[in-house]
Amino acid sequence: MTRPRIALAQIDTCVGDVDGNASAVVTWARKAADAGADLVVFPEMTLTGYPIEDLALRASFRRGAEAALERTAAELVDAGLGDLAVLVGTVGEHGAGDSAAPDDRGLPTNQAVLLRHGKVQTRYDKHHLPNYGVFDEFRIFAPGDETCVVDVADARVGVVICEDIWQDGGPVAQMDENDVDLLVVLNGSPYEEGKGHVRVELAARRAREVDAPVAYVNLVGGQDDLVFDGGSFVVGVDGTVLASAPQFVEHLLVWDLPERGAAPEPGPLAAPLEADEEVYRAIVTGLAGYVRKNGFRSVLLGVSGGIDSALTAAIAADAIGGEHVVGVSMPSSFSSEHSKDDAADLARRIGADYRVQPIASVVDAFQEHLALEGVAEENLQARVRGVLLMAISNREGHLVIAPGNKSELATGYATIYDAGSIGGFAPLKDVDKSRVWALARWRNAYAAARGETPPIPESSITKPPSAELRPGQTDQDSLPPYDLLDEVLDAYVEHAEGRAELLTRGFDPAVVDKVVTLVDRAEWKRRQYPLGPKVTALAFGRDRRLPVTSRWREP
Repeated sequence: MTRPRIALAQIDTCVGDVDGNASAVVTWARKAADAGADLVVFPEMTLTGYPIEDLALRASFRRGAEAALERTAAELVDAGLGDLAVLVGTVGEHGAGDSAAPDDRGLPTNQAVLLRHGKVQTRYDKHHLPNYGVFDEFRIFAPGDETCVVDVADARVGVVICEDIWQDGGPVAQMDENDVDLLVVLNGSPYEEGKGHVRVELAARRAREVDAPVAYVNLVGGQDDLVFDGGSFVVGVDGTVLASAPQFVEHLLVWDLPERGAAPEPGPLAAPLEADEEVYRAIVTGLAGYVRKNGFRSVLLGVSGGIDSALTAAIAADAIGGEHVVGVSMPSSFSSEHSKDDAADLARRIGADYRVQPIASVVDAFQEHLALEGVAEENLQARVRGVLLMAISNREGHLVIAPGNKSELATGYATIYDAGSIGGFAPLKDVDKSRVWALARWRNAYAAARGETPPIPESSITKPPSAELRPGQTDQDSLPPYDLLDEVLDAYVEHAEGRAELLTRGFDPAVVDKVVTLVDRAEWKRRQYPLGPKVTALAFGRDRRLPVTSRWREP
């Protein structure tokens, strides 16, 4: 058997940009050919972007994707790549002449297509359509029911798509009958912290099932509130990772399939990321993708000198460059000098466009008409800041980003429409306050280890957090200490534990009742919060909702 060289092209696609995605296929196919590959495998729904959701239901979009597929096949030949086997994902369609059930004919499918010699040689429709968490494929697509094995340089290569390996049975269970030498899996698997090892363990089980290595190629990049981390890999029958690609970057992973009966040789292995770096890079990737794919070139945020806005600004600088970040300090009569100094210091460190826009006169103009007191007066200050940011955005075209974190979002500890919650994207939406501090410390340590200036002022990390809406205010005036709060939130939100379970854990009943009440009553605020990158198993908006009515209580 001629040893085929396999290339896994983990690329960043954009939903709906069929022409741009098709161009990327040709570009990366050339890189694969230059590396001597016989087969290059692209991620799930490469040509259309993923997830395309209801775009798949538009016949005009499906026609456009099919036309792009045919053009891509021809362009590969024109580029001298006709002999290369190119496996891409796209949206398909059940036709009247295939084996689909009558009710499925004409419906879209999640499809893998083999292009070679200027033609579509093989089509495969995904069997298992996920209908949980962030996935809604069962409603959108019709399932396939046939297996797919293709010949590449004398090797038999089985083809499946993402969820097909997560479910027992189905096409993988039938592969052993076809005696495959390799199983390739096209994936659009969103990032969640800790998910990488789960993918590897799952692929290893399938490798044992088909008695052949599994090559897993994954999408990379940010798409709306999802982040795809890449991390493509090849795993052997014994569970050994034979080759792996880095996370959060486009990459071509090349690996040689051994001759039948020969021991596989390891290929390149990417160094794994430690936990805080992985989450940080996921957020950077999510923000960068959202800015670019929505046509923005710069972002705008309020910088208060506090930890949330400091970390958000540092993330933005890493995502799109500090010169494209606009930070606005909006001091009130209650703003401390150190907060203003820390905001200015942050901007200098990351190279941001720094501006100062005092709000006292604007607040006074409102108060002349409203004469607000107490919490209403405090919230007025916060909302004035939100109005100013949106006005600057409207004038100059920046994307406003919100620096609020998951702990605040969970408990409703934020003024709706203020500088912490207004805008188009919220990088820290799925990051609790305790992790905010950890990420800030990691980012500064990373910079120091490279001989660079840490981007976040140390005092922003160490000083007690405060909204500074009244004299001497701190967050702990209204909330339990964040380390305790986040522990309760993790149990209640992430692990869906009720009051009884929380009390069994040993939490103080008063703390439990306070936190649970705050979380349940804040659902209406969360429903109006901007999108943010999902980095945990349960993110507000995508995965979880709580009752709106205060009449419901956990038993």
